[in-house]
Amino acid sequence: MNWEKLNIKTENGENVEAQAPVVISASRSTDIPAFYSDWFINRLEKGYLVWKNPFNQKPLYVTFDNARLIVFWSKNPNPIIKHLDYLDDKKLNYYFQFTLNDYVKENLEPNVPSVESRIETFIKLSEKIGKEKVIWRFDPLILTDKIGVNELLNKVERIGNELYQYTNKLVFSFADIGVYKKVQSNLNRGNIKYSEFDNVSMNEFANGLKELNQKWQLEIGTCAERIDLAKYGIVHNKCIDDELMKRLFYDDIKLMEFLGYELKKADLFNATEELVPIKKRNLKDKGQRELCGCIFSKDIGEYNTCLHLCEYCYANTSKKVVLDNYNRIKVNGQTSETTTGK
Repeated sequence: MNWEKLNIKTENGENVEAQAPVVISASRSTDIPAFYSDWFINRLEKGYLVWKNPFNQKPLYVTFDNARLIVFWSKNPNPIIKHLDYLDDKKLNYYFQFTLNDYVKENLEPNVPSVESRIETFIKLSEKIGKEKVIWRFDPLILTDKIGVNELLNKVERIGNELYQYTNKLVFSFADIGVYKKVQSNLNRGNIKYSEFDNVSMNEFANGLKELNQKWQLEIGTCAERIDLAKYGIVHNKCIDDELMKRLFYDDIKLMEFLGYELKKADLFNATEELVPIKKRNLKDKGQRELCGCIFSKDIGEYNTCLHLCEYCYANTSKKVVLDNYNRIKVNGQTSETTTGK
């Protein structure tokens, strides 16, 4: 699937061709709400941004002209909360994938705020926009010489007891360390003695989570996992989720059209509004991993720009590269067309 392409004029007066996505992911590659919220709003005001292909570094123009939904991914969305009224005024839909882990003692996420502060942010965000738009992620689950399954369940329980009234869903994944050489390298560089999950430990965790959820009554899903945990009440999740979009934003005509639906208004023959399919569309994002359930979107983040510096990160090559990029951004300000400041 390809996005529509439009001709736009850049700030320099140059006429260029730009992708015009309907759904924007912000971002799997970096934490835009935490570190680049001012940049994001600036680019939204300008009407476009430049994204660089991570494999060949070729620039790609992306316009917001057709944008109807933004999925924010963040470990600390507090800096962007002040901008949400602006998004509402522009009638842009959005929801948050909020990763709230507890790896403080192990220092696996050295630059995230305290657990208590992040819980406060989660609750503040949920109360502002509605708990159905704030999805809790404990992601990834990672086993080390200091963290076993029971310790992970204890960590999840402590946070879940604080959050379950402020969200409808919990999403998790088991760290796939062997799949990502960058993750292996970062963990080895940090002298983290990790181990991989196997079927026994996955089932042990899922069973423990099922017990915890008797109190919480959350929908629980895995992110891009092959293992079937349905007997524990755990589904295969879509993080960029067309079903969620249909529930929350059913009255957005353009978004529903993209999803292949239209809203039929109530009339003499139908007492209530109803979404009806108008076109069968294969929306799976083929640019993601095979087991990823997400629908098609345009991710606007760039690798090597996330300052959380998590030890298990797949998006950062090294801390030095990240800091070099961030210092360049500070020099150039948040008005650059890209998140790397180049």
